[in-house]
Amino acid sequence: MSKEDESLQELKCLLGNMGVDIFFAIDKGAKDFETMKMFSGLPMACIKGRVPVLLELKLIIKKNDGYFLTNKGLSFKEKIESNS
Repeated sequence: MSKEDESLQELKCLLGNMGVDIFFAIDKGAKDFETMKMFSGLPMACIKGRVPVLLELKLIIKKNDGYFLTNKGLSFKEKIESNS
């Protein structure tokens, strides 16, 4: 397993399936907790618990008009999609 594959697996483990679902909800246009809930189908408690992790890992950023993927987040998305 390459160093890049390990890094991808580590991030996926840190986020868990729900974190990855929230990440992709943001990618699809969810800008706040309510739309993340609608896009992902996850309970609000899960969203409120995982968004700080996504922020801490610098996969997303919060701006005045909502949450967005960072360059690191876009790279993470690319890696996930290419490994699927």
